[in-house]
Amino acid sequence: MLRLHYNDSARDDLLAITRYVRLSSGSSAIARSFVASLRKQCEKIAALPGTIGRARPELRSDLRSFSFKGYVILFRYLDEGIEIVNIIERHRDILAAFDDEANS
Repeated sequence: MLRLHYNDSARDDLLAITRYVRLSSGSSAIARSFVASLRKQCEKIAALPGTIGRARPELRSDLRSFSFKGYVILFRYLDEGIEIVNIIERHRDILAAFDDEANS
């Protein structure tokens, strides 16, 4: 398995997702469980051999994406592993959201 790293934007995304699910469901347990499933999927991406996911050159030349439970996990391969760059709700304008993140 490749080493898995979450950059600061991805960590912020996970916190925002936790807050959103907690508020919309009324349950901290549901929020924690949902975010745990997102993290587990990121671990699976790192564990799979070869290159997976959809190339996203419109966002950045080295970026790939993988859809999971209504979210898009944006990641890139590094020499030593995989970096999770962002986790964005799939109905959002990903180009605009990614531009916002890059300009922050």
